[in-house]
Amino acid sequence: MAKLTLVAAAVAASLTALPAYSQDGTTTEQELKLLLEQVEALKQRIVDLETRIAEQPAKQSQAGTQETDANEEVAPRRQVRGQALAARVERLEEDVQEAKNDPIRIGGAVRTQYVWEDYNDPLKDRGGDFDFDLVRIDYSGQIGDVILSAQYRWFQYMDVVQHAWVGYNFSENWQGQLGVTKVPFGNTPYNSNSYFFSSNFYVGLEDDHDLGAKMRYRDDNWDFDVAFFKSDELGGADSLASSKADRYAYDAVGVRLTGEGLYDTPVALAAETNSWALRGVRKWAINDYSSAELGASVQWGDMNDGVDTVGDRTAWAVHGLYNYNQWTFMGQVTEYDYDLDLANQGLVIGAYAYYDTIPTKARLYSANIAYSMPVKIGPITNLTFYNDFSLMTDKRLYDEETLMNVLGVAVSAGGLYTYFDWVTARNQPFVGGSMSGEATDTNTRFNINIGYYF
Repeated sequence: MAKLTLVAAAVAASLTALPAYSQDGTTTEQELKLLLEQVEALKQRIVDLETRIAEQPAKQSQAGTQETDANEEVAPRRQVRGQALAARVERLEEDVQEAKNDPIRIGGAVRTQYVWEDYNDPLKDRGGDFDFDLVRIDYSGQIGDVILSAQYRWFQYMDVVQHAWVGYNFSENWQGQLGVTKVPFGNTPYNSNSYFFSSNFYVGLEDDHDLGAKMRYRDDNWDFDVAFFKSDELGGADSLASSKADRYAYDAVGVRLTGEGLYDTPVALAAETNSWALRGVRKWAINDYSSAELGASVQWGDMNDGVDTVGDRTAWAVHGLYNYNQWTFMGQVTEYDYDLDLANQGLVIGAYAYYDTIPTKARLYSANIAYSMPVKIGPITNLTFYNDFSLMTDKRLYDEETLMNVLGVAVSAGGLYTYFDWVTARNQPFVGGSMSGEATDTNTRFNINIGYYF
């Protein structure tokens, strides 16, 4: 009996000797390892303790009956003590698991870039410029059954919410999202490989995020999305945002009236409201080295000036993607139409702290190819070579087409991800033009965007 008491005391002493958490509430890798070792040792000691308790009645019968009354009192206490130790071990295991899986993970990126443009003589004479691009912070994780995802970005000239939503998994296949969430449309996550996206991005139809609710269905063969958006991410035409051009992705912000310049602040406001989006994709796993998907997307909704409805809008796309070994082929056809009540020269859109003008109706084509090549060149582990092509035609009120071709390579090296892009474009934002421009010559931009992701 004395030995048994000593074993229980040793177990209790081991529990009190476990390492404490760090002052910031996290646990280091070394502390986690020690916790796990302690838990395993405690489990073994409890097994030994239970074995000895089970053997004790046989030993007592051999020694006689003089200690029977005392043993009847001690046995229940030993059983309670063993149960308490087991409960403490269970709590310790939960603490270890929680320490290994923080409910909210924080990441982000810091990016800078080099730019050379043949249409900017001062910049060209300087041999290009090296500038700060952005700092961003990402939050993701799950607390209980509630999922969280958010990203905030700081640029030199603005800071914006890229997305911010909470979600819930209703089943293995269905997930709901509420907040500033991605509009399901076209090839995802992007209809492009380069830093510049495709021309769809500059009319608000690639990587756009709005304020609403979305349901997602995913299985091996199908993707389905249905979403309702009350407004854009800034709250629509009557929002209190200091500038409706300070946003990550392009959205409609006004009607371009006759006599206004392509980049003027709009006088007549107009923004998306009460919009719906549907997306469906059929997927095929053809064999071990190839897969394909084919889908369609549609959007529709109202345009509002903060007081009344001033028109409506529609957009559709058919899109596909094919993977073969390290090759990826991507294509999409898109058309959009804004039917506005006001006489106009186009639609005003805003993003990246400036306004631009797009035709109220147009069709876009995109075709992309990429090759991913694993390498071992110092810290470099992968090179992705790509060519992205976009063409915008059938512009309402405008004759000249928009085109953009991006030839580039993306370099992965640990936490560094760098785009090297050679862009040839005509009437393309960020390459010396506007989607409603009437230029007939192309411009060239060489861009290196260096990002450290953590």
